[in-house]
Amino acid sequence: MSLHKAILLLGSNINDREKNIELAKRHLESYAGPIIKETRVIETDPIEFASRYKFLNFALEIQTTLSPIALLKTLKKIERDMGREMDSRASGKIMDRIIDLDIVSYDALEFKSKTLELPHKRHLNEREFSIKLLEELNALS
Repeated sequence: MSLHKAILLLGSNINDREKNIELAKRHLESYAGPIIKETRVIETDPIEFASRYKFLNFALEIQTTLSPIALLKTLKKIERDMGREMDSRASGKIMDRIIDLDIVSYDALEFKSKTLELPHKRHLNEREFSIKLLEELNALS
């Protein structure tokens, strides 16, 4: 089986945010692959929707044998298992979330489907917090 490098962004803005992040990391390592490196956790305001709850966000790199679509399905399962009731795409609106797991890149793959775009252009080019976290991740050795 081939090993692939996937960059993920994680965020949580409700309930016990720190606990949510730690649990998500354990699930990722169990179901997707080992975490190779990760950034610090930063607190950010919600983007694209109004909420009184701030996010904790960070980026990490995993090594995985999963295909991009299998990885996406695994991330969505982790979100559901942790209590996220509805994905923003499915609901048509962005809302508070226990956990949000996004694939930013997968090797050097360029791919676009109805459910997945790689690389994730909004995180790479538009969202300031994402850009900072990804720069920090790239600087780690």
